[in-house]
Order: sequence, then structure tokens, then C-alpha cells
Amino acid sequence: MSIRKIFLEGRLMIEKIKHEIEGLGALDIIRYIEQQFGNTAVFSTSFGIEDQVVTHLLAEAKSEASIFTLETGRLFPETYYVWNRTLEKYKLPIKAYYPNTEAVENLLTTKGPSSFYESVDNRKECCYIRKIEPLHRAINGFKVWITGIRAEQSANREGMSAVEWDAANNIIKIHPIFDWTLADVEAFLKSNSIPYNPLHDKGFPSIGCQPCTRAVQPGEDFRAGRWWWEDTSKKECGLHITTK
Repeated sequence: MSIRKIFLEGRLMIEKIKHEIEGLGALDIIRYIEQQFGNTAVFSTSFGIEDQVVTHLLAEAKSEASIFTLETGRLFPETYYVWNRTLEKYKLPIKAYYPNTEAVENLLTTKGPSSFYESVDNRKECCYIRKIEPLHRAINGFKVWITGIRAEQSANREGMSAVEWDAANNIIKIHPIFDWTLADVEAFLKSNSIPYNPLHDKGFPSIGCQPCTRAVQPGEDFRAGRWWWEDTSKKECGLHITTK
């Protein structure tokens, strides 16, 4: 099948899904995905609060969707803590995808362990090796990619839609809690006793690799703590790129 035909069929499916889930709550969207796509759906979790909500919903819906995480090799100890607590609570398998060993070895041998601080290109190179390439392997063969993205998380994400066609990966993306506010997420966590990363209570709204994440100050943008040394208003690693 040609790339153009895949693209057009993907677009048609997007419009169909948008129409069919219009007005549904997050749990019913998860149930819809289960009914329509079953085990051809996959969910990516970084164990942030939004992803913990989606994991809870998947468990409640008894979803067959696969769950994976990107183990970059540079995660916070607190991330491993909530990873373990999530496994204990939900008893759902979470597959870990690691970066290619040779690629990491070459990067550190030629540029050292902190090259990402030196330029945006270097940082993107590190993100590609540790996140983007493993992501391609993780979602390969699936029809739907479920995420915990919310619109208010950043200006870039406000331009996204609750259902999208990811042309880079030839996959449908669905964000069940896209319209939720931070208050909605926090209330849901509390009412359902969902385990979450304790760094969220220390000023970390967005948690990635330890060397690239800091707490944010009151009034700062949600993403200000990610790659804080870069002078850019759209801080994304490339996992979620807006496509219209």
C-alpha cells in the first residue's frame, strides 16, 4: 500500500472516530477503543500523573491494549518507585523499551555524557537515541496509540486534537483525557487512590530524564522545567508532533 493511500485511509478513520466518540467521557473513550481495536491498541506511559489516570482507566475497562514505557537509562529514582507501585496496584504488564546499546555507546564515546547541554541539535540527538528510536519499535504494528496528553500542557499541545493521524509513524493517536484540566487530574488521582510520582508534589509538573528536568517556579510555563537551558517556547522531544 502506498504512503499516500495509508495517509488518506488514516484521515478517513480519524474523522469516523471523532464523530463516534464526540461527547464521551474518558472511560467511555477507552471502552470505545477496546471495542473497535482491542489488542491492536497500545498505550505509552512515562508514569506522570496523566498517564497514571489512563492506566487506571485501562484497568477499569479491562482493556487488551498493550502498555509500554521508554526506559531511557536516565530516569529519576522516583519514577522507578511509581513504576513499581503501578505494577503492584494494577497487575498489568508494562513492557520496557531501551535505547540501542551501540547508539548510546557511540554517543557517549564521541561526545561525552552531557553533550545535550551544548546545543539543541545535540539534545535532539540524545532524545532520538533514547526515546524516538525505541518508540518506533514500541508502536510498530499497532493501529492506535493511546496517550495521556492534555491540551493545556503547552502551546504546542493546544494545537493538537483529541484524535489525530500521526504521519511520522502511520498510526492513529487518541488522547482520552485531552480536555481535562490539571484540577480534574488531581481530583481523579485522589478519589481513586492512584499511585503517582512524588516529584509532582515538589514542583515537577512534567517529568522526563533526570539531567533534563527541574522543578518549575510559580507562574512558569508547564514545560519550563524541561530542557530549561534552551531558549525556545516549544519544548518537545519529538515524541508528539502536531500534524494537521
